[in-house]
Amino acid sequence: MLQVDILSPQDLSSRDRETWQAFRKATPAFQSPLLGPDFAETVAEVRSDTAVAVWRRGGQTIGFLAHHRRHAGLARPIGAPWSDYHALITAPGETLDTEAALRAAGISAFRFSGLLDPHGLFDGATAADVETYRIAFQDSGEAYWETLRAQSPKRFKNLRRLEHKLERELGAPVLARDTNAPAFEQLLAWKRDQFRRTGLHDVLNPSWSHLLMQRLFRKRSGALQGLLLTLRVDGKPIAGHFGVREGEAFHPWIAAFDPALAAYSPGQTFISEAIRAMPRLGISSYDLAAGSDHYKAPFASEVGTARVGVLRSRSAGPITFDRAADFAGAAFGPAGATAVRRLGRRVDHIAETELTLGGRMQGLAAAIAASSLRFSAEMH
Repeated sequence: MLQVDILSPQDLSSRDRETWQAFRKATPAFQSPLLGPDFAETVAEVRSDTAVAVWRRGGQTIGFLAHHRRHAGLARPIGAPWSDYHALITAPGETLDTEAALRAAGISAFRFSGLLDPHGLFDGATAADVETYRIAFQDSGEAYWETLRAQSPKRFKNLRRLEHKLERELGAPVLARDTNAPAFEQLLAWKRDQFRRTGLHDVLNPSWSHLLMQRLFRKRSGALQGLLLTLRVDGKPIAGHFGVREGEAFHPWIAAFDPALAAYSPGQTFISEAIRAMPRLGISSYDLAAGSDHYKAPFASEVGTARVGVLRSRSAGPITFDRAADFAGAAFGPAGATAVRRLGRRVDHIAETELTLGGRMQGLAAAIAASSLRFSAEMH
């Protein structure tokens, strides 16, 4: 008989933690720093709506799902939108009726945006696949970079030209781990400015989100830590990545650069220098996750798959943005359908980020304004 415990991440027993880690070790797809109990516990320090569903059968623990519980039993991945990867963590070969498991946990629907499902437990979900990108290699960083250059000589010739231009006009770039608080705050400021300029929702605005970044940045012990890498010229930061590290695996969240130096493409130079520095930094896996394919794909050694969608354990609820997009498409053509789907993704992003009504209303107003401007431009 299937049993389930709903626990706070801090209340997991040492045996549950060991089992969770054993399941991860047995499945390569579960090696991301975002999929362990340490990440769940860190998020629980800044948000009170965290939970872990622990399923057991015959006294044996068989699965873990870390999540946030929202209105009417809707569950989202723990740490969303920072949970670029999430999963129902089980042992290989485990057979679990996932819809029944969600019902037993009081979850009416689990909405996911970067689901890793190596055991096929979400085959019944309404979902689409997205490509993910990772840098991993066994030889030196310089050798791997030369392999990339040989595969795409024109692209990397242009990158080398930009690197030489930057070095000639500004100085030699140096990439290193950075524990300097002003450099960290500068990176966050660049990213927030990017959100404003591009009309994207500022996921660093909620207090819990900013506090999560701060706590991880200051963390200097334990398996899971924040990691800031900066590219400096003449001692001044010009670009950086910040994210979480567990062992030799690094998962950056925030990538930004000084917009005043955009003509030098410092973001491209940063990733080039990061590849060369990986062995020196003790990083064997540099996970770029999904999205921005044009930027990530040329540097990746591995292309994987994650899923975006929802699995419902009960009958469907209100109208979805996909159905609304169909109506908009019939009325306004492809541009109308695209605008509604884009707005739907933005609204969902706001819902998983903002915990207050005021924050959601402010984000929604900005989303509608941005969508209206884009739609008007596309129609003309």
